[in-house]
Amino acid sequence: MVLRRDKPRALVLLSGGLDSLLATKIVLEQEIDVDAIHFVTPFYKYNPKFINEISEELGIKVHVVFLGQDFLDIVVNPRHGYGSQMNPCIDCRILMFKKAKEVAEKIGADFLVTGEVLDERPFSQRFRAMQIIEREAGLEGKVLRPLSAKLLPPTEAERMGWIDREKLFAIRGRRRKMQIELAAKYGLKNYPTPSGGCLLTDPEIARRLRDHLSHEGKLTLDDAILLTTGRHFRINGVKVIVGRNMDENNRLLLIAEKNMMPYLSVSDYVGPITLIIGEPSLKVVEKAAALTVRYSDAPKNVQVKVIFRRGGERSEIMAVAIDDAQIREFRIT
Repeated sequence: MVLRRDKPRALVLLSGGLDSLLATKIVLEQEIDVDAIHFVTPFYKYNPKFINEISEELGIKVHVVFLGQDFLDIVVNPRHGYGSQMNPCIDCRILMFKKAKEVAEKIGADFLVTGEVLDERPFSQRFRAMQIIEREAGLEGKVLRPLSAKLLPPTEAERMGWIDREKLFAIRGRRRKMQIELAAKYGLKNYPTPSGGCLLTDPEIARRLRDHLSHEGKLTLDDAILLTTGRHFRINGVKVIVGRNMDENNRLLLIAEKNMMPYLSVSDYVGPITLIIGEPSLKVVEKAAALTVRYSDAPKNVQVKVIFRRGGERSEIMAVAIDDAQIREFRIT
């Protein structure tokens, strides 16, 4: 990282949550030039409008970085394991810090800033985990955590006199009282709840991912999109995904047509796109057709025409809606 001779510059890892917003405000208050970096992953609910509003409100430039296949490879095989679900938080933070270090070097930032609070998250925000992340990212002593700084060893920014340690805080644990008080002090009102945006902490997404890896052993960007889309079933070992709304139907249709994958739709009623992943037997297609009818507006006790498509291939199947017992049997849990 380049040491600057003029006004120091910091690069803040900006999640968009309250903690990182507060960390940004605290550093700006100390007359530091600030840029921010915001990471997006296939399992993160990205809100560009909100990030743009933050950029304008704080008067800082936000560099948006997408973590793609390099992140997905970590999800498949995290060196430091998973958190409560399928969230590889320590390995994810190491990757983010490495990418942030690259951006910091390009813009001439002297140190990094995060909104991390000691012991707020049991997996990645313990002191030992913070040390591991810094060391493996090549950033030992260069990461300032303003909200918990007084509980941590002084960083280079403090030792160099760029940051006044006395103006930092000693917040620890999961209680949010101090952060809410600071938000009021800084006039921050529009900030999200602390539930987190990473879908890998969601038990349902975690179940789907475990099932996927047990059958596929790999994870692509299309796989990640599909894991967060629709209702998921496995019939005789074959994955079947049923769209829940127009947006999901369009997503499934796009992936199906791009990859020449088979899909189903009800002929004469509003209903879902049902994607079949793999080479289905006739029995699988018939069960997938029954699922398609079940989640459509078609009558549930009569045969309904369902269209099967793959590439230029088209055929018709007559199907009756599947019963709830079989739905429970096939649903991925």
